[in-house]
Amino acid sequence: MIEEGSKSSKSMVEKRQLFMEMRAQNFDVIRLSTYRTACKLRFVQKRCNLHLVDVWNMIEAFRDNGLSTLDHNAEINVSRLETILSSIFYQLNKRLPTTHQINVEQSIGLLLNFIVATYDSEGHGKLTVFAMKAMLATMCGGKILDKLRYIFSQISDSNGVMVYAKFDQFLREVLKLPTAVFEGPSFGYTEHSVRTCFPQQKKILLNTFLDVLMADPPPQYLVWLPLMHRLANVENVFHPVECSYCRSESMMGFRYRCQQCHGYQLCQSCFWRGHASGPHSNQHQMKEHSSWKSPAKKLSHAISKSLGCMPMGEPPQPVFPEAAERPQDLAHTTTLESPSRLDEEHRLIARYAARLAAEASNSTQCPPTDLSFNFDANKQQRQLIAELENKNREILQEIQRLRLEHEQASQPTPEKAQQNPTLLAELRLLRHRKDELERRMSALQESRRELMVQLEGLMRLLKSQTGSSPHSSPSHSASCTMPMPIRSTSAGSTPTHTPQDCLAGVGDDVLDAFSQGVPRNLRNDLLVAADSITNTMSSLVKELHSVDDGLEDEEENLRNGREKVSSLKHSGKRQSTPSF
Repeated sequence: MIEEGSKSSKSMVEKRQLFMEMRAQNFDVIRLSTYRTACKLRFVQKRCNLHLVDVWNMIEAFRDNGLSTLDHNAEINVSRLETILSSIFYQLNKRLPTTHQINVEQSIGLLLNFIVATYDSEGHGKLTVFAMKAMLATMCGGKILDKLRYIFSQISDSNGVMVYAKFDQFLREVLKLPTAVFEGPSFGYTEHSVRTCFPQQKKILLNTFLDVLMADPPPQYLVWLPLMHRLANVENVFHPVECSYCRSESMMGFRYRCQQCHGYQLCQSCFWRGHASGPHSNQHQMKEHSSWKSPAKKLSHAISKSLGCMPMGEPPQPVFPEAAERPQDLAHTTTLESPSRLDEEHRLIARYAARLAAEASNSTQCPPTDLSFNFDANKQQRQLIAELENKNREILQEIQRLRLEHEQASQPTPEKAQQNPTLLAELRLLRHRKDELERRMSALQESRRELMVQLEGLMRLLKSQTGSSPHSSPSHSASCTMPMPIRSTSAGSTPTHTPQDCLAGVGDDVLDAFSQGVPRNLRNDLLVAADSITNTMSSLVKELHSVDDGLEDEEENLRNGREKVSSLKHSGKRQSTPSF
């Protein structure tokens, strides 16, 4: 019982995590409800990583999960919703570079809990397909124009005319978002919401729908939607202007300029909180700026406008055809998993070319001139179709190649090594050679250290022999001791009972020199030997550095290959049209 209670409390904490983080941002100090709602929803969008998913990727995810064929009122359970969110975020991680990967499990958990809290507050464990589409299409990234075009395709009939009942259903679902972030009193759904957006009951087509929802100002119930997109566009905009209240020397985001007080400007933080100073009042009209223009640029803009060098009266958005757009199947441009799909596309093109040829051969009722004209036209069409078919085949092959290269680059290191055994053998040989050189250098360093100790002892011995009398007894010579035991590197050093017992462990040359009774000058010989060992060590160090450089070059080549595959993958990404 205790374990079950701990699990349930952990689940409750996970469900409330996003809302607790949002409350910690202290958005409630913002004075205007429109900015407050837009900031809260923007926080949810970024915290769940929805701002990284474009509206076209969202449409593709709907189609891949079979939602395009389901009725809007069909219900899906929470487990299927989690599967859909998993496919969305895992596909997102495939598109992102390796240095910008997201935590997929955390994003799925946060977004799933937010959707359930927003659209299944009573705990039925189900929500409609239309509610999920409306929420994800509204909260994902991308341009607002593309989002509204997709939403219109979901609420219009086959003739391209908006259905008021479907638009009312859309408002019901989308206005649950402000309610979920505790802004329901300002932007909650009412029965008069539709008439507020479209006061005159008439036939609403796509262009009219876009003009109304993207007007300035937009409908009161949806005024937070375009503001949320403007917030995303100005997050990194810099204004080199001092705020008249907080005296900050620069502004980020929006900039607000008073229309009555000359030179009075506020940053977005001060304006949102209602701060004012001097003769300025919150009742004054403020103009919102989302960019900065220098005085010289403003002057040139005004001169160009006065001289008629700038186009006047351009529409705020492009005008689309009034006819209903036919749904487009983007399967052949997004998935290349089965070769049979490519063959089917080629067969369709060949069948169409054959039908054109048959129509040209059957047109016997036309005059000879018309026949020759039709034949030439059909021939040109066949050539064009053949060229397009070849081009399409090349593009599909190139996309397939880039996808394979990307998959190979993202495979773990052992699999890459199996695919390139030559490179693996070279790397192993270089590492083995490096280990050998390191061991050899360590041995030479030890020999050099011992030789230095030996040289120091010999110098002391020479000084003692020079300072002693020529009649010194052998016992005095035998009393000489080395500063520390020395391990000789020569094979001819054996202990005896001569006065040279103090030289045990040194080379044969030293023993021969002192056995004659007159010490030779071995200082130069020993220094030459030390210099020889030093030169040998220097050559070993250079060779070791060359091996290190070889290893670094091989690793740099591998990194360049991965970066090249990544750049090819991004450059091969194709911008496609929406599937409504």
